[in-house]
Amino acid sequence: MKKVAFFDIDGTVFRSSLLIELVEVLIQKEIFPKNLREVYTPSQNAWINREGLYDTYIESVVAVFMEHIKGVHYGDFADVGREVVAAQSKHVYRYTRDLIRDLKEKGYYIVAISQSPKTILDEFCAAYGFDKVYGRIYELGPLDSFTGKIIDEHLIKDKAKIIDRLLAQGGFTLEDSIGVGDTDSDISLLLRVDTPICFNPNMKLYTHAQKMNWPVIVERKDVVYTI
Repeated sequence: MKKVAFFDIDGTVFRSSLLIELVEVLIQKEIFPKNLREVYTPSQNAWINREGLYDTYIESVVAVFMEHIKGVHYGDFADVGREVVAAQSKHVYRYTRDLIRDLKEKGYYIVAISQSPKTILDEFCAAYGFDKVYGRIYELGPLDSFTGKIIDEHLIKDKAKIIDRLLAQGGFTLEDSIGVGDTDSDISLLLRVDTPICFNPNMKLYTHAQKMNWPVIVERKDVVYTI
């Protein structure tokens, strides 16, 4: 039976959000309208100035993406995804990068679970040896253009359901399993594994980790330390 390690990607392995970087390039290429930055710049600036929440910022980017992905051709989208990964694939945290490498050497099956589009996740995760990638899959119409709908959204929203889906395939065990996440959306995942790791957590996850006595690990500049 294969031992498994589950990783969130955005903010946990990648030091930014793949979706944010994707939207930025879609706007640069004029695949999305240029004025779209006006929608999320106020929440972005509020977060940068520590006057607003990151959640508010990312939600505004997601809203822009969902509204304007409809009608975009898959080929154009995939090209942009490859460009983003080529430019930023090494922008990762040292702690999680090294943990993935060490677990691979120990024979773990490494799984990525993210809310980012699976197209760009597949490109990004291939460089780090992930065995399986779960992300948002967007429906394509007859001309290979996006319809704006997400396929099986209920599954990807609850990361515990992804674990059940993997276990149902057979050959895997949660004994000595590991999960790494950075926000409260990862709690359902972390509750299921033997070793939950809260990495650079937001306040909601940090508070939950304190109650559960879960390890909290922070990487700041060139220092990695446990709280």
